[in-house]
Amino acid sequence: MTKAIIGKKVGMTSIFAPDGSFIPVTVVEAGPCVVTQIKTPEKDGYSAVQVAFEDIAERKISKAEVGHLKKAGAPAKKVLKEFKYSNAADMSVGGTVKCDIFELGDVVDVSGLTRGRGFTGVIQRWNQHRLKMTHGTGPVHREVGSMGANSSPSRVFKGKRLPGHYGHEKVTIQNLEVVKVDAGRNVLLIKGSVPGPRGSYLTVKQAVKGK
Repeated sequence: MTKAIIGKKVGMTSIFAPDGSFIPVTVVEAGPCVVTQIKTPEKDGYSAVQVAFEDIAERKISKAEVGHLKKAGAPAKKVLKEFKYSNAADMSVGGTVKCDIFELGDVVDVSGLTRGRGFTGVIQRWNQHRLKMTHGTGPVHREVGSMGANSSPSRVFKGKRLPGHYGHEKVTIQNLEVVKVDAGRNVLLIKGSVPGPRGSYLTVKQAVKGK
């Protein structure tokens, strides 16, 4: 992997291509990310580069994290992630990864946490339909309904779609196109939608199954 960065979802808008076509895009504040650690097989057992994104007050992170970042000469940061850069040999602790590593037309995979919706019922969570409004059904019409047979097997099968925690899970959307790179404002415009609400953190990587 030669291209990867941490970003924040700013929102969605639209632009017009040179041929006049309409393109919906997601605005991502990508970097700059500070290189805080370079891991090697000899010392850590594997190769990786740790980068940090977005300044934060020192009191909001642990003392161990503050010491780790100060050792790299970096201020307190909110998000730390590891990437396996193929050009890790050319990187150094304290260096910076910016959004200009991407170019117009690059195909990327974007990962993020989806919007959390809390505890929800089966209609919202699994798109099931409600029960009948007549013929003795009720007073609740949005409940799960039948759980299966009674005496046999006398249990609810695994995988049964039930109410529960919906959302706030990691989702990756593959093969999205970078339609604009604004290095001056550390912004990427990515065609289409990406996971998560505004203000959520994203990982933008070179596509694994790139077209």
